[in-house]
Amino acid sequence: MKAIASISRTNEILKKFGIHAKKGFGQNFIIEPKIVEKIARLSDAGKQDCVIEIGPGIGALTEQLALISQKVIAYEIDKKLIPVLSYSLSEYANVEVINQDFLKIDLLTVLEGLKKEYANIRVCANLPYYITTPILFKLFDYKDQLTSITVMMQKEVAERFQAKVNTKSYNALSVIVQYSFDVQIVMKIPRTIFNPAPAIDSAVVTFIPKDIIDPITEEQEFFNLVKACFKQRRKTIYNNLKVYVKDDKKAKAMLKNAQIAENARAQEIDLKGFKKLYYER
Repeated sequence: MKAIASISRTNEILKKFGIHAKKGFGQNFIIEPKIVEKIARLSDAGKQDCVIEIGPGIGALTEQLALISQKVIAYEIDKKLIPVLSYSLSEYANVEVINQDFLKIDLLTVLEGLKKEYANIRVCANLPYYITTPILFKLFDYKDQLTSITVMMQKEVAERFQAKVNTKSYNALSVIVQYSFDVQIVMKIPRTIFNPAPAIDSAVVTFIPKDIIDPITEEQEFFNLVKACFKQRRKTIYNNLKVYVKDDKKAKAMLKNAQIAENARAQEIDLKGFKKLYYER
């Protein structure tokens, strides 16, 4: 039987169940088997691993993950797709489809249970664009339980996650995520391989949790500082920082001790610089 992502198989499934992509759920079905196979391979999943997928659609990526991993757990919010997935994935006994909103699950309990059974817990998904960031930040909260996160998202958002200092895309999100993860865009994907085609191109990004040697105890406080420094991008870091600390002299002293020029802007400061600034608060 042809891969689910093939045009003929996709059309057969859609026709059989009278399915149309729902904009409200950010549904776009991939119709290029080689692309789906590559995304699954990029997850680095193996036969002792469990892969969590969010938003399986009609099962194109799920199928490829099932072929290379021990277990796939797919969370699908659209109840009308549950019988579709039962049909399209009927050959794969190692796939479990759960009709639930991923954002509402008790992820810690789920991960703790899976860690007892599988060598690695990985995430691999084509994320709905409208909730990409909330899903990722939920996953980021449990980075110690995950081996890797490999997800497709809007290309523009992917570029922010990976952005380097002194680039247009570099912002607070870049710093915050790169504090905890090694981030890499591993594949760029044109809109033409989807049915229906979205208005934008996509990219696949991998997030590998870092083994942080000198972790910051109060991470949220550090993240708040970073966000404050980027609050008004055109302003100098001093002007943003003095508002955050509510003290002009303290802001100047922090910058001086961290060896950051008062007239610098946040996009010129790398992760190491922000950490120095944090320790001078």
